Amino acid sequence: MTELKDYLREKKELLEKALDEYLPPENIYPEALYQSMRYSIYAGGKRLRPILALTACEAVGGNWQKVLPVACALEMIHTYSLIHDDLPGMDNDDYRRGKLTNHKVYGEGIAILAGCALLTYSFEMLAKRCSAFVDSATIVRVIGEIGEAAGMAGMIAGQVVDLQSEGQETSLETLKYIHAHKTGALLRCSLRVGAIIGDASQAQLDKLTIYAEKLGLAFQIMDDILDLVGDEKKLGKKVGSDLAKEKATYPAFYGIEKSKEMARQLVEEAKKELDDLGEKGKVLSLLADYFVQREY
Repeated sequence: MTELKDYLREKKELLEKALDEYLPPENIYPEALYQSMRYSIYAGGKRLRPILALTACEAVGGNWQKVLPVACALEMIHTYSLIHDDLPGMDNDDYRRGKLTNHKVYGEGIAILAGCALLTYSFEMLAKRCSAFVDSATIVRVIGEIGEAAGMAGMIAGQVVDLQSEGQETSLETLKYIHAHKTGALLRCSLRVGAIIGDASQAQLDKLTIYAEKLGLAFQIMDDILDLVGDEKKLGKKVGSDLAKEKATYPAFYGIEKSKEMARQLVEEAKKELDDLGEKGKVLSLLADYFVQREY
């Protein structure tokens, strides 16, 4: 996995530099807003969603540089979702990635507004920053894809059902819905928009979509497992929060070992969708393995 680690480090460094360039500086008025936005953006994320977008573009023969503004927008949306997810009215978490959550540092009001600012700014970026690289029809298509994934039919719907399901007897179908929307929608979207900007054929886009859906579910199953048995120091937050909140999880339905096997099977199925990409699909294949081997 050394090759993958080098790839992830290289892409993360590119994304860090681009995010710093795109985000407003901390010292402009009102400072608290911009400091809060940057605090969570730079709180130690792995940048998996934007990296998936860049990698999907490369996998279909495109130039990853064209995707960079879109990749940064995806990371801003993901960060907004984490800020709001940690709020007292949602999961009420004190730590994220080993650091105090945004509302613990800046207060609930600023945290809410910082999340909203990251979300709205992401779409401003898509409209203003992509025109140098991508034609207008593709920009509109990408904005539609991202809006659907992040909005009421995607991430928000999943969060609503997750909240409503706490402490309730939940069906497996409901659990699948939560995972497909709350986590899976933005992962799926990240791969799709990267491939779209890379001029993927419809057949390539279809296969990458299936890959993304299976990968997204495997990722969330592993999250469920790590919340039970993960290393708190590596995770940067307390384990057992899902159990304490009586959340529906795969380990609750199937147990830890069966859930691990399901995640591994999903990854193998996902990797089969990459066969037609040949050598260009190698990094995506390595990423799939990484998703089920990760410890945080």
